[in-house]
Amino acid sequence: MISRWSSQILAVLRLEMRKTFFSRRGVWVYLLALAPVWLSAGRSVTVMHDRQHLADVAASHPISGEALRSVETGLTRRQVKEKFGEPYSVRRMYRRSAGRRMREIDLDSYTDGTREFVLRFEDGTLASVSETERGTLEQDSIVFATMFQFFYLRFAIFFGCVGVFTNLFRGELLDKSLHYYLLAPIRREVLLIGKYLAGLAATVAIFTTSTALQLLAMFWHFDGRTLGDYFHGQGPSQIASYLGVTVLACVGYGSVFLAAGLVFRNPIVPAAMVLVWEGANVFLPAALKKLSLIFYLQSLCPVVAPPNQDVPGPLRLLISAAEPATATVAVSSVAILSLIVLGIAGWRARRLEINYSSD
Repeated sequence: MISRWSSQILAVLRLEMRKTFFSRRGVWVYLLALAPVWLSAGRSVTVMHDRQHLADVAASHPISGEALRSVETGLTRRQVKEKFGEPYSVRRMYRRSAGRRMREIDLDSYTDGTREFVLRFEDGTLASVSETERGTLEQDSIVFATMFQFFYLRFAIFFGCVGVFTNLFRGELLDKSLHYYLLAPIRREVLLIGKYLAGLAATVAIFTTSTALQLLAMFWHFDGRTLGDYFHGQGPSQIASYLGVTVLACVGYGSVFLAAGLVFRNPIVPAAMVLVWEGANVFLPAALKKLSLIFYLQSLCPVVAPPNQDVPGPLRLLISAAEPATATVAVSSVAILSLIVLGIAGWRARRLEINYSSD
């Protein structure tokens, strides 16, 4: 019996793989998966351009980093220019002080060829010196973690799974071809598992490839020494974590939206409800956070993404923190949820009746 079901699942899987990978309805899923790759590549190009610009500025107007670090606050802007020459970039702004007096603030930028030094003048007097290096591995890790957790998981993979898994049954109904499966001597649960595995194989292949390409694009502008240190340190574990989270997201969201395509005539409605719930996770109390997939997926991410600074002040006060789940709890929770949802979908599939005129 088990061997027969296994052969039937493989037969369904082979049929569905071709339709899932080459469906016209799924072209936008590929575009959605490639969008963050272009974002990562664009950042690498920008960083390389900025580095070359700083090197060109330093070549024409050399200043040592030690001299810029040793400059004393309290000097006038004129004295600094006499010492270092004209800055390569100047920004001016006005801010009202506590006494309602308008203060003039100048931000003069200098460089030693690798780092940018911003000298802040308040009313013509040097107040502070800040030093930044463009495109460090630490900075890019935070940028990637932010994009992965707030765009890739919540948007790209989410809607990609909506597009792939809801169409596994709903697409057959729209094409009026599902009855061919239902007339075959095959259990409905076996059909459901075969379709789920086909959708899972497609989404995992598409989105893990995208994750790998994003990481490759992020590494593009680093030199061999930096990459060597990264891959001899925490790099392999971080890459494995991101790929694992991608797979787990496809497993969890895939089961939910496969069931939605079976239970609901219009799966967009439950998809919108899940989207709102997952998006509101950051504002939920700690107990309710654990009732969403995104909580367990973010718990497995190797780098914690900082909160969005563009969130309005009143909403920022509503953001609550919760202790991340351990890897064992996170993986087990997503797996158990997926099995429960697939069990409900299998129960619904056994009672599925086709009426093309109403669908």
